[in-house]
Amino acid sequence: MGKSDEFGWLDVELIGEQLAESHPTVDPFSVRFTALAGMVEKLPGFMPDPDHPCNEKILEAIQAAWHAAREDLPGADDDD
Repeated sequence: MGKSDEFGWLDVELIGEQLAESHPTVDPFSVRFTALAGMVEKLPGFMPDPDHPCNEKILEAIQAAWHAAREDLPGADDDD
């Protein structure tokens, strides 16, 4: 995988899109931050940047981006 295919904690919109695609039925706001961090770290291409470690603010932004991306998916239900 090339460097251009890699992303890190600050790429919250990309992370949100990937989580929405890989976990379409999961409510992002029901996921604990420890579990969310683990889910992100397992995404293909994720490479943590030591200059930008994960924190609560980043995880909140990822949850919001995931929620927004999930609403954009075809067939998305508001009542999942």
